[in-house]
Amino acid sequence: MAFNPLDHSGIPLDRQVRNWRELNVEPIDPDHCDPYTRCRIITMNGIEVEAILFSHQMARHCPDLDVKQQLARTRYIEHQQQKVVNWLLPGVSSVLETTLAYEQVAVDLTAWVARSEPDPYLKQAYQFGVLEDFDHLYRYANLYEMIEHRKAESIVDQLTEVMPGRPTRRHHRHPYDNVREPYDRNQADPLSKLHALTVMSAEQQTMNFYMNTGALYMEPIARQLYQEIGLIEEEHVTHYESLVDPGETWWEQLVNHEYNECYLYHSFMEQETDPRIKAVWELHLNMELAHLQQACDLMRRHDGREPRDLLAPEVPNVLTFEPNKHYVRELIDDQLDLTTLGTGYVREAHERFEQMQEALMGDGGPPSDRVMEQQRQEVGREYRLETEGEHPAASLREHG
Repeated sequence: MAFNPLDHSGIPLDRQVRNWRELNVEPIDPDHCDPYTRCRIITMNGIEVEAILFSHQMARHCPDLDVKQQLARTRYIEHQQQKVVNWLLPGVSSVLETTLAYEQVAVDLTAWVARSEPDPYLKQAYQFGVLEDFDHLYRYANLYEMIEHRKAESIVDQLTEVMPGRPTRRHHRHPYDNVREPYDRNQADPLSKLHALTVMSAEQQTMNFYMNTGALYMEPIARQLYQEIGLIEEEHVTHYESLVDPGETWWEQLVNHEYNECYLYHSFMEQETDPRIKAVWELHLNMELAHLQQACDLMRRHDGREPRDLLAPEVPNVLTFEPNKHYVRELIDDQLDLTTLGTGYVREAHERFEQMQEALMGDGGPPSDRVMEQQRQEVGREYRLETEGEHPAASLREHG
C-alpha cells in the first residue's frame, strides 16, 4: 500500500524524549549480524548527523526566536536518535572493521542510487563515485589483513566484492574539478532530491569518521592511508553536495531533510531482518513523521508555500541494500579511466589533474600504493574477494 508521510502525524513531540534506560540500546553482535543491518545502522547515523548539523546551521542564520526554539526542540530528539542508532554498533569492533563497513555502505548504497536515479547527469555523478569507494574498500581490506590478520569477508560477507576499482592515486583532483552542476529544484524529480541528500549525508559522515579516527592508529601505514582516503572523502562531499540546488530556501531544505528521514526509516523498516533493530526503525519513523509535520507548518508560515506541491505524493520504492556486483563490474568495464574536468567528465588526464598529482605525490608514491606493496612483501599476495570471476580489467588482475 502506498505510504505518504504527509498523511501521518506520528508520535507527538512532547512524548518523544527518552530516558537513559531507553537510550541504552544493546549493540548488534558483529559475528552474527546481517552485514546489511550494519550498513543500515551506519547510513542512518550519517542521516541523523546531517539533520543535526543542518539544523544548527539553520538556527545560526535565523533571527526568529520561536523558530530557533522549535528547531532546538526537534534537534534534541534528533540527537537522541543519533545516539541510539550509532550506539547499535558494537564497541568490540575495531576502527578498521567499522571502516570496512563504512566502505561497504559507500559501494552498495551509491550503486543502488545510481541504478535508480532518473536524471542522467546525477546518475553519472553516482557512478563516478562508486568506483572510487570500491577501490577504498580494497585498500582498507589489505590494511586489515596486514595489521589485524583477519580477512574482510568477515565484515562484508560475500555480498560485496573486494578488488581494485579506479586506483586511489587517480582520485586526487584539483578542487575546481570536484564541483558538479546542481539539479534544478523546480524541475528535478522528488526522488533525485532524496538521492542527493542521502548520498551527500553518507559521504559526509564517512569524511567525519576518518577525520576523527585516522590518527588513533599507531602503525604509520594505517595513519597514512586514513589521511589519504580522508582527503578524498572531502572531494566526494564536495562532489555530492554541489548536486543540491543552492536556490532551495531554508524551509524547503528543512522539509526535504525531514521527508528523507521518513523515507529512509520506512525503507529500512521494510527490509530489516533483525526484529530488534526493525523496532528501532519503526519507532524513529513515527518520531520523524511528527518532525516532518512541524517542518511543513514552518514552511507554510514562513515560506508561504504548500509542501505537498514540492514533495513526492508517496515514498518511492524502498531504498534497498543488496549486492551490486555485476553493476560495479559493468562500471569498471565502461568508466574506469574517467576523471573530471570542470563540471563534466573526460577520459584523458588534463593539465589541472596532472598539476594536482605532481603536487601531492612529491618524491614518493601515495599511501594507497604503499599499503599494497607492504602487503605483498609481508603476506606474499594481495587480499581480494572476487566472487564473480577474474577482474574485468586485464590491467588490474593479480599476477603471481
